[in-house]
Amino acid sequence: MTFTLVAREPATGTLGIVVCSSSPAVASRCARARAGVGVVASQNVTNPALGEYVLDSLAAGSDAAAALKAALAQEQHPGYRQVLVVDSRGNTAAHSGSQSLGVHIHAEGDQAAAGGNLLADEGVIAAMLSGYAGSASTVFEERLLEGLQAALAAGGEQGPVHSAGLLVVEDVSWPVTDLRVDYSDSPVSDLVELWRLWKPQKDDYRIRGIDPTRAPSYGVPGDL
Repeated sequence: MTFTLVAREPATGTLGIVVCSSSPAVASRCARARAGVGVVASQNVTNPALGEYVLDSLAAGSDAAAALKAALAQEQHPGYRQVLVVDSRGNTAAHSGSQSLGVHIHAEGDQAAAGGNLLADEGVIAAMLSGYAGSASTVFEERLLEGLQAALAAGGEQGPVHSAGLLVVEDVSWPVTDLRVDYSDSPVSDLVELWRLWKPQKDDYRIRGIDPTRAPSYGVPGDL
């Protein structure tokens, strides 16, 4: 009941994930990323702790494959888990357990991995990777969103989707983009609209965290 893309931008080392599901609040459970470390999707019958375990392993020096292997070795129910990993060097790893739901598949691309379950058909994941890789945008978030839109256009899930999220980390310790649609009849288009709202303010809020003396004001009463 989820389809997801995780990726690293080769030119900048930026890491990100875009995810969509028929269940509510998918990004809160499935999406994990840490600047300079990696990005992880933990989905299907989700164990959110797997994402943190993989990130801790990556931070300790493991690559994507080793971190995923270690996480699955200590997981009591690996057959129910689907996990996608990209590390800070662009290495990828993926796992779809034997108990993954419905039509399920994962695939690895150039510093990117995608996977899903309860899909309309297996071509959804190929479309997701192709939509991302073939994007003409120079903006990482927009490339991720184009991958998500391509997956939805290819059929997405077997049933209607209701939540989506976009999470990106760059050169600061907090996410520079963390957008979520927790429940909607049109979560992908709503997420795109949220990105359009966030895009012109993204760098300003990064500056606020680094140096408030250079932070712009948005005209809100009591603002800087």
